[in-house]
Amino acid sequence: MTASFLKLLFMVIVFLCLVSGGNSDFGESDCLTVPAKEFAGTVMSTVGIVRQVVSAVSKFASADSDFRLSNAIYDCLDLMDFSVDQLSAALSASQTPNGKDNSTGNVSADMNAWLSGALTNQDTCKEGFDGTNGILKSLVSDNLDQTSSLIHDLLSMVNSNPTSSGGTDKGRGGGGGGRSGGRKLIADGKFPNWLKSHDRRLLQATNGAVVVDAVVAADGTGKFTSIGDAIRAAPEKSNKRYVIYVKKGVYKEYVEIGKKKMNIMMIGDGMDVTVISGNRSYVDGWTTYRTATFAVRGEGFIARDITFENTAGPGKNQAVAYRSDSDRSVLYRCVFRGYQDTLYAHSMRQFYRECTITGTVDFIFGHGACVFQNCQILARKGLPNQKNTITAHGRKDPKEQTGFSIQFCNISAELDVLASLNSISTYLGRPWKLYSRTVIMQSYISSAIRPEGWLEWNGNFALNTLFYGEYMNYGPGSGLGARIKWPGYHVLSDSAQANGFTVAQFIMGNKWLPSTGVRYTAGLTN
Repeated sequence: MTASFLKLLFMVIVFLCLVSGGNSDFGESDCLTVPAKEFAGTVMSTVGIVRQVVSAVSKFASADSDFRLSNAIYDCLDLMDFSVDQLSAALSASQTPNGKDNSTGNVSADMNAWLSGALTNQDTCKEGFDGTNGILKSLVSDNLDQTSSLIHDLLSMVNSNPTSSGGTDKGRGGGGGGRSGGRKLIADGKFPNWLKSHDRRLLQATNGAVVVDAVVAADGTGKFTSIGDAIRAAPEKSNKRYVIYVKKGVYKEYVEIGKKKMNIMMIGDGMDVTVISGNRSYVDGWTTYRTATFAVRGEGFIARDITFENTAGPGKNQAVAYRSDSDRSVLYRCVFRGYQDTLYAHSMRQFYRECTITGTVDFIFGHGACVFQNCQILARKGLPNQKNTITAHGRKDPKEQTGFSIQFCNISAELDVLASLNSISTYLGRPWKLYSRTVIMQSYISSAIRPEGWLEWNGNFALNTLFYGEYMNYGPGSGLGARIKWPGYHVLSDSAQANGFTVAQFIMGNKWLPSTGVRYTAGLTN
């Protein structure tokens, strides 16, 4: 780990010298608000402090420590390693905006995504030490706070993308606006004719018609009997789609797709037919980050027709079914089933289409930039007197282009909750971090949702700085008359405000979703 940091720092210094031609003054970059030299210097300082964190944590890695502390150490080293990759990507994009490795082609948006991911990692590292004796957390906290401060500075140096800021400073509007401003890209059940034909066929075809690279079958009829083995056999850093077909069955295993396993596509036999199941929980000593039954970091991940579940139960606190740091990832016709913290959209840009997501407390949470379209979002029955909260977004900096956008969805509850509305309260969300951002648009909201709509996290925390919005929703739980009156709550008054939270603008979806072949609506028209 230390050697890799030194190597990176050396490469950065050499690269910057080459760019400057040996001169002290670097050129300007359209994606930056400061000279490139200043941005690069801050990146180098940040990486240096990350190295200090790694050095401090590594000393405890082989120590005889308790189970939770061991997990926290492992998480932190893993997250810091990923942060270096993200910082390096931002630096490279700032110097070579037309480089072949750039993500969507929108350099500012890509840099913001990478820096937001690196910022998230600092918090997750620190939070992993909650519940331990606190000594190591105290040792690294100052360095983590320094790193976070520098990444905040880096975010301020990146030119904001006006098409994806999404109305962060708009005041509360009046009633709903019209449906203008969107562009219908798909007809019902069809894909746009400009999609790549190969990936379109992958999404449309039945399993028997798809040419796959690996077959997983619990009954032994495939090349692999475990999903983990199939992932390990996949190529690293591949620009080509690698397709893994997972036959029907319940796979009781914990799967992690690392950062080098790019462009993997997993196809199951159907929701609740192909099931990946686990039961790790915070109560049993795992960090929240490590409770995930299925976790993915490699960019460009696609999953179709699979269920991800965590069966730990409502009394086990945090218990993640699916965790993602996969940039430009797509989940299509998948189920995410759990209780508290079911779906952990940890960081980066993600798209969910025609999925079912169930849970109790904060069951869609994280720091990512995510759009959910045509999904079923259902609250479950948890502990007695427990309040259900659907979302808990973790944006920490107003410059981050992250948040949850929920569009064309059905927001309700399972039958036993609907039968007990007097004793079970369900809310659209609560603010996990200071600039938490969630927008519900053009969705059905059932009577399961409380009339006030949203819930406080802790007293007045974040009520002035969060951004919660609603636009043209319908159903018995969509009434606005009794909604909370927080300064950060907004009734979006027209399509111009709402457009900032669409696929095309919020996650730059037109730049990368076409190649996946998944159907989507770019604007406000379904």
